[in-house]
Amino acid sequence: MGSSNCPETPRQRMIGMMYLVLTALLALNVSKEILDSFLIVNESLVITNENFTKKIEGNYAAFSKALALSKAKVQPYYDKAMQAKAISKDMVDFINKCKADIISLEGGIPVAEADTINIRNVSARDKYDQATHYFIGESQDGSAGQAGALKIKIQEFKKKMLDLIDPKYRNTLKLGLNVEGPFYGADGEKHTWEMHNFYHTIMAADVVILNKLIAEVKNAEFDVVAQLYTAINVEDFKFDQIGAKVVPKSTYVLTGESFEADIFVAAYDTKQTPEIIVGSAVDSNTYEISGEKITVEGVNGVGKLKLGAGGIGVRTYGGVINVTNPSGGTKSYPFSGEYVVAQPSATISPTKMNVFYIGVPNPVSISVPGVANANVRVTITGGGGSIAKAAGDGQYTVTVTTPTTAASMCKVTVSAAMGGSTRSMGSMDFRVKRVPDPVAYIAGTKGGPVSKGALMASPLIPRMENFDFDLQFTIISFSLTMSKQGDLVTKQTTGNQLSAEMKSMIQNAGKNQKVYIEDIKAKGPDGSTRNLGTISLKII
Repeated sequence: MGSSNCPETPRQRMIGMMYLVLTALLALNVSKEILDSFLIVNESLVITNENFTKKIEGNYAAFSKALALSKAKVQPYYDKAMQAKAISKDMVDFINKCKADIISLEGGIPVAEADTINIRNVSARDKYDQATHYFIGESQDGSAGQAGALKIKIQEFKKKMLDLIDPKYRNTLKLGLNVEGPFYGADGEKHTWEMHNFYHTIMAADVVILNKLIAEVKNAEFDVVAQLYTAINVEDFKFDQIGAKVVPKSTYVLTGESFEADIFVAAYDTKQTPEIIVGSAVDSNTYEISGEKITVEGVNGVGKLKLGAGGIGVRTYGGVINVTNPSGGTKSYPFSGEYVVAQPSATISPTKMNVFYIGVPNPVSISVPGVANANVRVTITGGGGSIAKAAGDGQYTVTVTTPTTAASMCKVTVSAAMGGSTRSMGSMDFRVKRVPDPVAYIAGTKGGPVSKGALMASPLIPRMENFDFDLQFTIISFSLTMSKQGDLVTKQTTGNQLSAEMKSMIQNAGKNQKVYIEDIKAKGPDGSTRNLGTISLKII
């Protein structure tokens, strides 16, 4: 409980003096004059308790005013003060019930009347039989009676009150209410608290003892509430300089966006030399201080932080500022922020070449200067399109399925996560087209002179000309037409190889005879069938 090394307060010394007077009176024979002395002591205690109550209410009023001025700061202490008030009231109500019970038992009057009667008006105030049985019961040490319950209640009260105080300030309080002893009788024999106070004690003296306990409860309540009120400002800093501060939400602003910053007046202590420890951010609440770190010594209460730019993108940092508070301890204040590292760059977009082709994966490179690729968001609308990340920073693949018109384009939209929000970085329209038709080749030519041997040995091959995509078309079918004895003869086949009949016709052809590869059908990667036209050849 409270430290025995703490000096007693004037209030506690006064209560102690009253208790000594009471103890001396109990050692004498009970006469009318002695009874009157008990009444005088009791009335003095009643007045003391009333004064305690008024002083404590003044503390609560000060708490309420402080709460109205600074709710966030005062609320935790105010809540504890309200707990102290409730704990104290519960203890006082318990003691008052004990008083009413013994007055009722000894005086033979109803408890409701005994709760308010002046003991001067109770004729049995010098009796102790009923009161002793009430407090001591059938036990030898008094623990089985109401005195035992009262002792336990007092012990619980002291613990609850001390639990409301910060441990480092508990030793500054002396709550009184000593029920642990030791206690000795006139013969030097050691007594329990119960027997020392309530065995064969006349009812008038019991009332005085109980009012003395109420005084100590009120005193404890006053001291605990006062300590809670003091604790509100005990670690507040004293500032000697005030200045305007501007804290931008981001140090990188894009065209069309707004610069945003918090502007406020800050107070600081120029006598402090705070230690500022900076590390890289692990997440929004954690900063990696171990390993490589930066320690900035403050000057006149202000530290100047200078960080290397690092790689391109949004760079985050954070750490703690350690300062010494008025109570001698160290107070740590976490901080965090971010800045953008960008390199000079220009975006050049050839508007007549922004085309996506159906049936092929269209590679797209997207980046936002000053923003890490992980914070870039890309969406696509129109053309039946979808977009997915590909291998490599800023690399994407677009797949489309539907040709577009001038009125309905495929749109790629880019946004970026910056400063805790997502910002639009712009968009670009793309046309969606089918891939161009391939050109059919046979024997390494798409028309002109060819030897019989080369022609018969070669398959029909579709080739993409002047197109960057590596596409594979498949020949489905074609026909071969030649003049035979003055008539045009046409043979058809499937696949890309000449049929046996076609090879026989070529084998029997004469020099300079015309050969036509016609109705060439090819299937593309998008599933469409293309007509590749005619190859005109001459046998050499």
